Amino acid sequence: MTRLSATLFVPMNKRFYITTAIDYVNGQPHLGHAYEKIVADVIARSRRSLGQDAFFLTGLDEHGQKVQQAAQAEGKTPQAYCDKLAADWQAFVKKLELTNDDFVRTTDPRHKAIVQAALAKVFQAGQIYKQTYEGFYSTKEETFLTNKDRLPDGTFDPSYGEVIELKEENYFFKLGEQQAWLIDYLEKNPSFVQPDYRRNEVLGFLKNNELEDLCISRPAARLNWGIPLPFDKDFVTYVWFDALVNYISIPAAHGDATVLSALNPQPSTPINSDESRAGREQALNPQLSLWPADIHVVGKDIVKFHAVFWPIMLKAMGLPLPKQILVHGWWQKDGGKISKSTGNIVDPIAVIDEWGLDAFRFYVLRELDIGPDGNWTDAGFKSRYQAELANGLGNLVNRSLSMLKRYRNGVVPAKHDELAAAAAKAADETRALFEQNQLQAALQSIWGLVTRANQYVDQTKPFKLAKDPAQAKRLDEVLYNLTETCRVLAVLLWPFLPGTAVKIYAQLGLTGTPDKFDAATWGSLPAGHKIGEPAPLFPRKDER
Repeated sequence: MTRLSATLFVPMNKRFYITTAIDYVNGQPHLGHAYEKIVADVIARSRRSLGQDAFFLTGLDEHGQKVQQAAQAEGKTPQAYCDKLAADWQAFVKKLELTNDDFVRTTDPRHKAIVQAALAKVFQAGQIYKQTYEGFYSTKEETFLTNKDRLPDGTFDPSYGEVIELKEENYFFKLGEQQAWLIDYLEKNPSFVQPDYRRNEVLGFLKNNELEDLCISRPAARLNWGIPLPFDKDFVTYVWFDALVNYISIPAAHGDATVLSALNPQPSTPINSDESRAGREQALNPQLSLWPADIHVVGKDIVKFHAVFWPIMLKAMGLPLPKQILVHGWWQKDGGKISKSTGNIVDPIAVIDEWGLDAFRFYVLRELDIGPDGNWTDAGFKSRYQAELANGLGNLVNRSLSMLKRYRNGVVPAKHDELAAAAAKAADETRALFEQNQLQAALQSIWGLVTRANQYVDQTKPFKLAKDPAQAKRLDEVLYNLTETCRVLAVLLWPFLPGTAVKIYAQLGLTGTPDKFDAATWGSLPAGHKIGEPAPLFPRKDER
């Protein structure tokens, strides 16, 4: 067995680096795309809130036979076809108000240069060979199939679309000889694939199947929409080998020394930052240390590519592996498969336009934990909006600040600590859950504080205290506890509901953004501070 060494050095100033899968440009964004991006965005925001310097990458996969065929069907060049769809996807990213630091397109020159450098490195290491393939090919999935993929009746699953018999020369990457090493790595690094049952699925696949070498090319005569192999221009790169490399091509474009020293790419075009924050930073910080990735957020359907192909590719390149592949499930609607053809869909943009972005972000994160499949129902969305956002958080903030305006002219009374323990408990739990990427559980913890504060209003009855001059001091205590709880909630909620958190801060008369977790410490709201104007955060919707 050929032994491949991996570079293990990680610079001390490395940023927290999180990615989504890059989306294939064969249609418009849907609920699953939005969910994955929001999960990654909340993790990135939470890490920044905790004081880490985070870098968040998302983007598009634009090569392959399906793109070439779709472009031809529309009478366009593949690049023009991709450019039009890329504009739609970039608008979608803006609609979700993601805090991504860069947006990769696999047609970018900066990406192509690293793909070719990676191929050259692996080829020179003797890990790529050429041979004739004879067998079955799924055009729809752009993958080769074997007899093991046949159904009992000899046919192939309809998900593969049309399957043709094919005989052609191609280049193959030696996956098979790394199978034992990868099994050992997964067993010794249980956090590498999460949740645990997804890791167990990968191990089950590896232990029960012989890993075959991966075909990493397509003849340019059949498919010319791809990145040419650096060692044979008559072939282009298989779309998955191309796509996975985005996770290192963007660090390389930002000057990551770990990637650049391993691959030694040829000089390429200057960074094309797509108006990214990281791109604007480069004038001041020309070398960002990003690799290895801390988290790849991916859907359960592409775990094999990320947990089997990608680690072996990286090992062949001499690069360290990502720290974690975080796998989420799929969404259904009303218990059925989401399908454009049947009309059983959820349009994220339509939901956001009607209910607001934060309401959408809240529902997908509160309804579905990272890992299992979820079920969207319109009734469930409306129920959570009314009960937890409008009647829970919104009602708490509005009545707390309205009472402070009415009874104390909006001036914060002296500090009091009756709800301090509840707020500290929520903050401590949320911090720990952020560090574990337990987003649903963190929301549940935060809503425990919302519920406690609403109960506190019912128990203390400040509207009754206000009628008795002898209870003025007690009213001050209650009003301080409620107002300070609203401030703490703004800080805890910022990664999830950034727009709402900023509104709460503004209504509190505070400047800036509640984006520093340490600000959740109780008692920061000073006596004598004057709040702003209360306004509904989540207007109630008429039942329909």
